[in-house]
Amino acid sequence: MAYPADRQYTKDHEWIRVNGETGEIGITDYAQQQLGDVVYVELPEVGRRVAAGESFGSIESVKAVSELFAPVSGEVVAVNDALRNHPEVVNSDPHGTWMIKVRLAGPTGSGELLDASQYQSHLG
Repeated sequence: MAYPADRQYTKDHEWIRVNGETGEIGITDYAQQQLGDVVYVELPEVGRRVAAGESFGSIESVKAVSELFAPVSGEVVAVNDALRNHPEVVNSDPHGTWMIKVRLAGPTGSGELLDASQYQSHLG
């Protein structure tokens, strides 16, 4: 699996694609493979503030429930409501499916985020 170079990744297997002052956040292909068939995604309300590294929701599969962690700090400005009825799209298109959009609280240049090649190396 090639990981898209237009985004940054966390060691917890979330991705963020920054566009100006906002960022779209989702989970990686590796994460959805580990989870198995996704049956439910719990996402925050629009307007909620999240801090980098903080849980912003959860994702449930037939195997497990996992927390979702924010790669950056900011305010949730949009939630992908389609995931409420069709959480399985996370499995079929993990890098094309954003979960939340956040207005960034500051620059994303923290050393915690990995580029695509660093993330690939992190996976081993």
